[in-house]
Amino acid sequence: MEIFPDPLIEYDFENVYRPSDDTYLIIDYLRYHVDTTYFDGLPLENVSHILDMGTGTGYVALFLLILKQKLEKFNPKVYASDILPEAIRLAKTNEALNKFSGQIKFLTSDLFTSFPPELKHQFDVIIFNPPYLPSSKQILTKRKIDFSWEGGEKGFEVFLSFLDQVRVFINPQRRSYLYYITSTRLDLETFYSLVQEKDFENTVLEKRHVFMEDILLNRIIME
Repeated sequence: MEIFPDPLIEYDFENVYRPSDDTYLIIDYLRYHVDTTYFDGLPLENVSHILDMGTGTGYVALFLLILKQKLEKFNPKVYASDILPEAIRLAKTNEALNKFSGQIKFLTSDLFTSFPPELKHQFDVIIFNPPYLPSSKQILTKRKIDFSWEGGEKGFEVFLSFLDQVRVFINPQRRSYLYYITSTRLDLETFYSLVQEKDFENTVLEKRHVFMEDILLNRIIME
C-alpha cells in the first residue's frame, strides 16, 4: 500500500483558515480511496483537471500533488482558488515549502467569478471545503478569516451559489465528482432538499464527530 505523507504547511492565523478536522476528513478519505488505478472509482487516466476551491493554506491541493508524485497514472493539472489574496499568497509559499513551485495553477476568485473561459467544462474533480456555518449576528465587522466559515444566514447559501455555477466548469464528457464538507449545525434536511431541487444527487461518504457537531464529507456524482 502506497504511503501518502502530509504536506508541510505555514499558517496565517489572522487571515487564512488553517487545516482542521474538516480538512483532514477530506484527506483521510482520499488516502483510503485513491490507489494505483482509481481515484475513488474514477480511472486515474480520466482525471485530467482537479480544482481545490477555497484552498486556504493550499493543503488539499498540495496533497493532490503528493498523490501525483506517487502514482504513475495520475497526472492531472491541479488548480487552487480562494476569495482572499492572502490565502493565495500563503498557498504559494507552502507550494515552495514542499518543493512543488509552479505546479499548482492559482486563481483569486469569489467562487467561479474570475475563472477564465478556457476552464469551462474542464474539471473532472472539484473539492470544496466551503464556509458552512450560519452567520453570527453578533459580529458587526467582518474580518477576512470570517470568509472561511460564514456560509450565509442559514450557513448553506454560499454552497448553493456554488452549485448554481458549477455545471459550466465540470467536464460533461465523462463521470465527474464534487466533494464538499457540511455540518450538523445546519438544517441538513432543508439543505439536502435544496440540493436535490437543483437536480444534484448527494451521497454522504464519511462523518466525524467534533465537539458539539458532526462534520460530513459529501460527494455529488455528475455524469
